Amino acid sequence: MSFWDNFTGRKTTRPLSTAGANTISSDHPSDGGDIAPTTSFAQKNTFDPTGITSVSSFLIPAAADPAALHPLAGLDKGLSYLDLEETALSTLPGSQTALPSRGFGDDLCYGTGTTYLLALSLGGAWGFAEGLSRSPPNAPPRLRLNAVLNAMTRRGPFLGNSAGVLALVYNGVNYLVGRIRGKHDTANSIVSGAMAGAIFKSTRGVRPILVSSGIVGAAAGVWAVGLKALL
Repeated sequence: MSFWDNFTGRKTTRPLSTAGANTISSDHPSDGGDIAPTTSFAQKNTFDPTGITSVSSFLIPAAADPAALHPLAGLDKGLSYLDLEETALSTLPGSQTALPSRGFGDDLCYGTGTTYLLALSLGGAWGFAEGLSRSPPNAPPRLRLNAVLNAMTRRGPFLGNSAGVLALVYNGVNYLVGRIRGKHDTANSIVSGAMAGAIFKSTRGVRPILVSSGIVGAAAGVWAVGLKALL
């Protein structure tokens, strides 16, 4: 019994026969009681630096071949900047125009946002010209700049907010009219624009209602005809 067996309390198992003990001791050298065979691993060197002639010979061909990659990655195809699924587009008759739409959500979000930004830019340009024309010619540069900024911040948000509300109401009414009639055409746009203009000025009296309805209806008709012409 060794010192470690005395310390841990383990009992040493005696060999069954002297022949077995002689065999173990002859095959495996004594290493403090450990008779487990020793395994050695030899790593095979597969890299041969003498076979490199250029950079292309060093690279693995499969790593530079897009067709060898997973097909879901789509790296073997060209770049697609606008990928609209044909099945997701609106199937209502007359809804196929120069600007593809997937339905009411697209028209509401993109139409309202585009109209707001366009009107905001036009209002800013209007305010810029107004501020320059109303400021005195001999005014200091700071006063002229202040007048221009005041006019731009007054005209820009006014036109942007008004056009955004009109576009929001127009898209909602146009969607309802299209669902009721079962198709989208120029008549839908004109009627929807006229109704949106009337709702927008509904608290100002009969004359403002008629004027706003006519202007917005005409603008919607020009927009619808232009989209059909570009298709």
